[in-house]
Amino acid sequence: MIIDLLRNKRIMLVVAHPDDELLGLGATMNKLITEYGVIAHVIILGEGITSRSDNRDPDLWKEELEIHNTNIRSAQKAIGYQSVSIYSLPDNRFDTVALLDIVKIIEAEKQSFSPEIIFTHHGGDVNVDHQRCFEAVITACRPMADEKVKTIITFETPSGTEWRAPTDPRHFLPNLFMSVSEENVNAKIFGMESYQFEKRAYPHPRSPEALKIQAQRWGISVGCMFAEAFSLVRCVQD
Repeated sequence: MIIDLLRNKRIMLVVAHPDDELLGLGATMNKLITEYGVIAHVIILGEGITSRSDNRDPDLWKEELEIHNTNIRSAQKAIGYQSVSIYSLPDNRFDTVALLDIVKIIEAEKQSFSPEIIFTHHGGDVNVDHQRCFEAVITACRPMADEKVKTIITFETPSGTEWRAPTDPRHFLPNLFMSVSEENVNAKIFGMESYQFEKRAYPHPRSPEALKIQAQRWGISVGCMFAEAFSLVRCVQD
């Protein structure tokens, strides 16, 4: 079973923005950390806020960026992530950063943490930062003989995945579902409430109500109360 593949493993999450480490897989990671002995390290590549002004000027957002960093730590505690690395790539402008530069960040983090499994964004998300994040992970984990990352799994990001045009061929097509408890879902929602600049009121996909409905929706589709959905990109077993 896939859950046994994840048990006691070192898992690295590579995400574009603060809150992405919760939205697609917060309940699953809470379960894996608290029940399955997983050691989880999160990499947040982007600062996640400066795109809200016409021109990027981090100094204009200095106070908000400091609050964001505090919020990251609160969310970390809610889920149980053992460690988080925070970078400051430009929000919604990852396409202005050389892919190689993003790859090198991930390679350095891999070298330091030695993960066996990586979770990252679905490559077909509307958000360009999510797309670049996926591309960088795939590039950083080329399947060579000495590559230690044997499993790559992608997740959806509410308000970034489902907004893809209905006729677009890059939709998220999950082939892996993780059954989670209501307690796990509540941990995810509680963590999301830490992000004062990201949380929204219902019916926005990032609202507490919508996050619970989404977990119920995936649960219904696979015959359990709550679930989160994933796509298994690669799994190499010895």
